[in-house]
Amino acid sequence: MVQSSLTELDAVLMVARRGKFRTAARELGVSTTALSNAVGKLERTLGVRLFNRTTRSVSLTEAGQRFVAQVAPAVQDIHEAMEVARSQQAMPSGTLRINAFPTAAREIFTSLVLPFLRAHPQVHIDIVTEGRMVDIVAGGFDLGVRRIDLVPADMIAVPLGVARRSVVVGTPTYLITHGTPLVPQDLAGHSCLRVRLPDGAIYRWPFEKDRQSVHIDVQGAITLDEASLARTAVLASVGLALAMESDVRDDIEAGRLVRVLEDWTPILSPLSLYYPSRRNPTAAFKAFVDFARRQSGASINPDAVYSSGRTEPGEAHDPSGARRP
Repeated sequence: MVQSSLTELDAVLMVARRGKFRTAARELGVSTTALSNAVGKLERTLGVRLFNRTTRSVSLTEAGQRFVAQVAPAVQDIHEAMEVARSQQAMPSGTLRINAFPTAAREIFTSLVLPFLRAHPQVHIDIVTEGRMVDIVAGGFDLGVRRIDLVPADMIAVPLGVARRSVVVGTPTYLITHGTPLVPQDLAGHSCLRVRLPDGAIYRWPFEKDRQSVHIDVQGAITLDEASLARTAVLASVGLALAMESDVRDDIEAGRLVRVLEDWTPILSPLSLYYPSRRNPTAAFKAFVDFARRQSGASINPDAVYSSGRTEPGEAHDPSGARRP
C-alpha cells in the first residue's frame, strides 16, 4: 500500500511539474496509460479532482494546487530517507536512471555502461535518450551525460575524455559514380542525408579548417532524425551522410564506407557525466561514478584540441544561450 501510494504521489507531482501526461510519463519511464491510471486512482482515493484535463493541456485544480504544495516536501523527504537507507548497502544494487543525448548514450554504452554492468550484475540501468536539455533533478534522474560545455554550472561533472569526431561518409560505389567532394562547398553537387533536429529545424552541416568555419544547408532525397536510419541509407548508396565517427567506425574499417572532407572535421567537445551534489548516495551510484572516473582517467587525451562550440546531429543546444549553427 505504501509503495503504491508513493508511486501515485510521484505521478501527480511529475504531471504537475511537466504539465503534460506524455512528458511526465517519459521522464518517469512508464506508459502514458499507466501514469494516467495512477493519477486517477489517487483522485478516486481522495475523492477530489486534482487536474483539469483538456485535449491540449493539463492544469492543477485549486484543490490540486493545495495538495501538491503540501505533499511535495513530504515526498522529497521520503525519497531522501530511502536514499539514506540504500546508501547503507554493501553491494551495489537497484536502479540508476541516466538521461543523455542519443549520440552520447551510444558512445558510452559499450565503453562504460556494459563494462559496469558486467562488474555489478545487481545494478539495473535505465537510460532515457532525448535531444533536448533536461533538468535531471526535476526529471528524477540520477545522472546525465552531455557535452562538457553543456553541463549546468551547479552540477558535479566527470569528464569522460573520449575523443569524438563527426565524419562525412559515403560508399565507394557512390563516390565512384558522383565524385569525391574536396571542400564543403562541393556538397552542393551531392545528394546528402538531411537531419531534422528535435525542434524541427534542419541541421546545417558544420565544418572548420584553419580557423575558418562554414555551415552547409545540404540537399538530398531523404530527411531523417534517427542515426540508425541514416547509416542504413548511406550504406545503400543513397548519398553522403554526416555521422558520429563512433557510429560508423566499423563500416569505415571494413571498407563499406569512405571518409571524405576529413581535414574539415575537427575533434569535438568530450562528453561528461554529471550529477547534483548528494548527501547520501547509494552504493550503486557511488560505484558507477567511481567506475566512470577510472575509465576516464585511462581515456583522456591531453593533446586533443576540441572544437567546443560545435554540435552533433540529434543534440540540442543549451536553451540558456548556446548558439545554433
